[in-house]
Amino acid sequence: MSSSTAPSAARLWSVDEHLDDILATVGPLDPIELQLPDAQGCVLVEDVTVPVALPPFDNSSMDGYAVRVADVAGASEEYPAVLTVIGDVAAGAGGLPTVGPGEAARIMTGAPLPPGAEAVVPVEWTDGGTGGGAATGMRAASAAPEGAGGEVRIYRPAKGRAHVRARGSDVQAGDLALEAGTVLGPPQLGLLAAIGRGTVRVRPRPRVVVISTGTELVQPGEELGEGQIYDSNSFQLAAAARDAGALAYRVGAVADDAEALRAAIEDQLIRADLLVTTGGVSVGAYDVVKEALTADGEVEFRKLAMQPGKPQGFGTIGPEHTPLLALPGNPVSSYVSFELFVRPAIRALMGVEDLHRPRVRAVLKADRALTSPEGRRQFLRGRYDAESGTVAPVGGSGSHLIAALAHADALLVVPEDVTSLEPGEELEVVLLG
Repeated sequence: MSSSTAPSAARLWSVDEHLDDILATVGPLDPIELQLPDAQGCVLVEDVTVPVALPPFDNSSMDGYAVRVADVAGASEEYPAVLTVIGDVAAGAGGLPTVGPGEAARIMTGAPLPPGAEAVVPVEWTDGGTGGGAATGMRAASAAPEGAGGEVRIYRPAKGRAHVRARGSDVQAGDLALEAGTVLGPPQLGLLAAIGRGTVRVRPRPRVVVISTGTELVQPGEELGEGQIYDSNSFQLAAAARDAGALAYRVGAVADDAEALRAAIEDQLIRADLLVTTGGVSVGAYDVVKEALTADGEVEFRKLAMQPGKPQGFGTIGPEHTPLLALPGNPVSSYVSFELFVRPAIRALMGVEDLHRPRVRAVLKADRALTSPEGRRQFLRGRYDAESGTVAPVGGSGSHLIAALAHADALLVVPEDVTSLEPGEELEVVLLG
């Protein structure tokens, strides 16, 4: 936590101070060994080297015939090379036949090149053993077992190693397959499987529990009563946590009761690497999060020099000192706060280097000047056009305007010392997509 001597509630924190405080507290999770299916989205903590070459043997890149180059030299449609078919070589086959002079072996894609063979002739360059014209494919071995014998006419010559994937042409044994720090996506997991790794040592995806608060909140699909609204924040923030790389758990809205909230948080600690609450952090008489979490002094509630999202809370709770971020209840405030503070915390727990969304400079495209309160860093919703390098505001600055947020793909950043931005001026933009 911050070492500032000024009480948190008595001073205005900057956005950067609050974020620095969070990142100074939140560190990478301890590494664990996971099966490949469970490691998706996790960060590798060790270099992985290749134990065996890929491919591990010379193999065919086509369905066709394995031949000796001399036997098909000069072959043409008018004067085809006629070879004796000595058998099939299928993918995964063992006990390979040896291809001698005047012979060919029918071979399938991925099958090992048999001894004696120097090249592969695609089946389309042959009659497929039918005695007719050029073949378009092979009949299934089960339907036409006779195709593994007899004769085949080959209508084109082949150079040495034609249509052969060389052993080690992908990676060689001892090569670096993946570096520590790599986020494991589908291609990386495929590579690990291809080199025979069944498990891998990673930092696990953080488990993030999202709890919304408010007696007025009703779950979508239920009927609204007087003075009630649907709980959107928990759905929005849980989705944002998953998008950041976490495993997200959404807890149904907790009523404005401090004891109920404390009980809900205690129940969730067993499965949380990070807790996120939304609502109840301002100065009202029913701001239950603030009431429930200030008693032990582990969570500080602050006012930040930003709009939206001025009231924020941060600390650690429980025996494992689990980080907790308390966000405002207005939908836009909570989402902007998530992007600025929770997302970097999740990324820090994952152990990745790129904690933040990408930022660019863009030209303001608007009908009129944007105004911003002095001394506040304002984050407005917008649409960014990469081709023109412009950004246009979407909706107003109200922290309840969730419809506008749904159509935005960027945040316009208006610095604390700027109170007005004219169309055509340049500003910083946080890219959300």
